[in-house]
Amino acid sequence: MGFFEKIKSGIKKTKENIINKIDMAIKSFTKIDEELFEKIEESLILGDVGVETSQKICEMLKKRVKEKGTGDPSEIKELLKEIIKEILDGDSQLKAKTKPSIILVIGVNGVGKTTTIGKLACNLTKNGKKVILAAGDTFRAAAIQQLEIWAHRSKSEIVKSFEGSDSAAVIYDSIAAAKSRGCDVIICDTAGRLHNKKNLMAELQKISKIINRELSDADKEVLLVLDATTGQNAISQANEFKNVTEVTGIALTKLDGTAKGGIILAIKNTLNIPVKLIGVGEGEDDLRPFDKEEFTEALFD
Repeated sequence: MGFFEKIKSGIKKTKENIINKIDMAIKSFTKIDEELFEKIEESLILGDVGVETSQKICEMLKKRVKEKGTGDPSEIKELLKEIIKEILDGDSQLKAKTKPSIILVIGVNGVGKTTTIGKLACNLTKNGKKVILAAGDTFRAAAIQQLEIWAHRSKSEIVKSFEGSDSAAVIYDSIAAAKSRGCDVIICDTAGRLHNKKNLMAELQKISKIINRELSDADKEVLLVLDATTGQNAISQANEFKNVTEVTGIALTKLDGTAKGGIILAIKNTLNIPVKLIGVGEGEDDLRPFDKEEFTEALFD
């Protein structure tokens, strides 16, 4: 299956939940009026685009229809596609050009954080990068073991300690190892912290200080992993993490298993954090760089 087809297949449920409903609404109207805009807004909200973002899209759509003098409902979809691309606009590329670069991966339990790290490591090593994994989730022995499996699978190195050890110290040791071994990218796992636990958030701030001190001139990414199936709850998680650290990008997992993929629009519009990676399957190659053009075309195709 090709790259575009994989994305198209991965967001099939989201397309059915949003675009197919909009299609039905458009076909039931012979003219563009307020009732049609209400139907479109309702379809967007039900697709987990969120109330605020759905209202914004419809306001932009009304303005665009007026400016262009559009009277035929069948022409609305193309205008809607343009608006969605505008909302998703932004720098979605992972920054990892310095040697070493560092990617700190954060998120609550169960979102697919360690799996995302493993898939990202596979992608980087396949592209000739020397990767080191930092097993910073020291709260669970299983997390360290899982990361070891991914290190072997991706042909990456790993720095680890024992369960219950200081995770910030593991990150520090990983940075030192990366410098001495000439690694290109450090990917740091962190505990599956609950966003309402202050002690765990304080630990995240401690890790960030170490990274900023030891790699002051390096490319840094703080990648927040969110589960697309949680819908609007992902927004509250992102807000909590954004309060304690500078989140530079989102990795949105499990898009293939949900009809709530509209959350991508809500995240970008509400939080102004770019989605940089999307998970559209279980395989190693199913973690894809996010591309607004491909995503939107697949959504409307």
